[in-house]
Amino acid sequence: MLLFFCKKVYTLGMDFVIEFNPAAFTHEILEADIYRAFDTAIYDSLLDEPDDDDARDKYLLIGFDRNANPLEILYNYISDHRVNVFHAMPCRNIYHYLLKPEE
Repeated sequence: MLLFFCKKVYTLGMDFVIEFNPAAFTHEILEADIYRAFDTAIYDSLLDEPDDDDARDKYLLIGFDRNANPLEILYNYISDHRVNVFHAMPCRNIYHYLLKPEE
């Protein structure tokens, strides 16, 4: 049986609920750091993985934890104001280009 943790947060000017799949904590990222990543997001877009049929509903968010370390968060929308976070870890090198400002 999968358990989901749920907490209402205020971020990005709108109220929405973040649910956590237990897999989101595999890399020992804390719930508070995931909330901070949503609040400090510098990239948030549909995941661009053309070879992955499951990627069509996955979003990639790059934000910062409470110590200003970059995190990569994967989530999907359950409804208009509800998201399910299923992956959180320190940002890997493959996404570091997203940390640089566009020129």
